[in-house]
Amino acid sequence: MSETVFTYAAPALKFGRGASREIGYDVGAWGARRVLLVTDPGVAAAGHADDVAGSLRQRGLEVVVFDRSRVEPTDVSLEEAVAFARSEGPFDAVVAVGGGSSIDTAKAVALLVTNPGELMDYVNAPVGKARAPEQPVLPLVAVPTTTGTGSESTTICVMDVLSLKVKTGISHAALRPRLAVVDPALSATQPAGVTAAAGMDILCHALESYTARWYADFDAKTPEQRVPYCGSNPIADLWSERALGLLAGAFRAAVHRAPDDQAGTEAADQMALAATFAGLGFGNAGVHIPHANAYPIAGRVRDFTPADYPPEEPMVPHGMAVALTAPEAFRFTFDAAPERHLRAAQLLDPGATGRDASVLPEVIARLMQDIHLPNGLGAVGYGEGDVDDLVDGALKQQRLLATAPKDVTEEDLAGIIGASLEHW
Repeated sequence: MSETVFTYAAPALKFGRGASREIGYDVGAWGARRVLLVTDPGVAAAGHADDVAGSLRQRGLEVVVFDRSRVEPTDVSLEEAVAFARSEGPFDAVVAVGGGSSIDTAKAVALLVTNPGELMDYVNAPVGKARAPEQPVLPLVAVPTTTGTGSESTTICVMDVLSLKVKTGISHAALRPRLAVVDPALSATQPAGVTAAAGMDILCHALESYTARWYADFDAKTPEQRVPYCGSNPIADLWSERALGLLAGAFRAAVHRAPDDQAGTEAADQMALAATFAGLGFGNAGVHIPHANAYPIAGRVRDFTPADYPPEEPMVPHGMAVALTAPEAFRFTFDAAPERHLRAAQLLDPGATGRDASVLPEVIARLMQDIHLPNGLGAVGYGEGDVDDLVDGALKQQRLLATAPKDVTEEDLAGIIGASLEHW
């Protein structure tokens, strides 16, 4: 029997310049008195965390700051944050100020300060035990300072498990923030390299959710079997289409904006809105092949250091990792939903022509060139000898691959990854 039900959920949303100054009022209205603010060293240095803490303190709330979130969290960094919160608690709420890394760190904290066990108990199977929360998690406010991850809207906490060299996460409806506060004034200060990589995450969120398996093509589920990712559906489609339309006009301008340029400022605001819309779409429909591939690409990096990111250690930023196999992934999925792929291409580039499987990949590749992303996996240090290892890591992401619009085999992934060593 085929599925007849789709679900949709989202956090409360406050959007606009200056929205972050109202967080003290919002959290105080929940009855909270003691708050843990989670951020990272870069965001703390920029003063954004202090501004949000000031808003909380002005409303009489006590604020404890954890400012050691790691860009691209690991199981070790999350365990450190959880240990800090358990030792410094109790808290009534958690406020995350930063990119997806800080928000994901805060999700792990909000879960584990109220629930028993350790981090790996809750990590998705087969890497972890996929244990469900037994107690309500702490209410979480997510305040993104980068435009892209969508973590402020989703039920997912992503991490690298260092001992296994794999990127995985925790996925449960309880992890969705209670409130998302999107203040474009915070993300407008991010450098071009971050805007480019994070923006490709927005783009792939929208494209993957829009091309995901249609919800009614899944087998019917019982209420207990329902998961946050239910496949593409009429409501998620609206958000994804709107996000793609915003990206068409704003993405290049946001990456190449000059300081104090009004047009660039407007483009940055549009990127923040696109990220929000894409998050509201994929947070329910789901993502698929590019994100499944991105986990091992980021988790097994050797010596690549991207522009405008912390230089202390190698990394492939999440949005960049997602983008690197996107053109070939969408070439592969084209025959499952040709009209959706062509519609997506035209939303991103109204001048796109043609009716075959190359249209959307070419639109994506041109955009990647224009915003100076690496030319495929080879440019971040991978070669033909790494394909099998990357395929092995992607196959572990069955939760994501199940959302693809067609079945994906080991051979299919090898073809996608192998063809992604160079795009142009």
